Amino acid sequence: MTESRKAVPAPTALTVRTQSRIIEIAFEDGASFSLPFEFLRVYSPSAEVRGHGAGQEILQTGKRDVLITALDPVGNYAIQPHFSDGHNTGIYTWEYLYWLGANQQQLWEDYLARLEAAGFTRETGRDAPMQSGKGGSCGHH
Repeated sequence: MTESRKAVPAPTALTVRTQSRIIEIAFEDGASFSLPFEFLRVYSPSAEVRGHGAGQEILQTGKRDVLITALDPVGNYAIQPHFSDGHNTGIYTWEYLYWLGANQQQLWEDYLARLEAAGFTRETGRDAPMQSGKGGSCGHH
């Protein structure tokens, strides 16, 4: 085996907080993270979000109010959330959840910057108003 990464500690607790829209997860090493549903949705590890290679990522928009409607265990290594927008193909390994938590601030800032650069808002998922009177529908979604 050529991997030199350290093994991720096992989770010791996982709580879904529906009203505050976060998943709280604690790990054996004492690390704990509060991961908002929106954050989890826009960083889904699914091919639908990530694409099939570098540069194929699909910017997720309009996910501010997304809920988790179900959460399925996947073996002893992951969870599979079902989101209120119908997305349910992402399998979040403990390693990925730990990485998301450890890098949450930078990942969130990156996401907000990409949204803004594309002219979208978190609330609507539609183009942010830039020029009045000009616009139209994109026709491909």
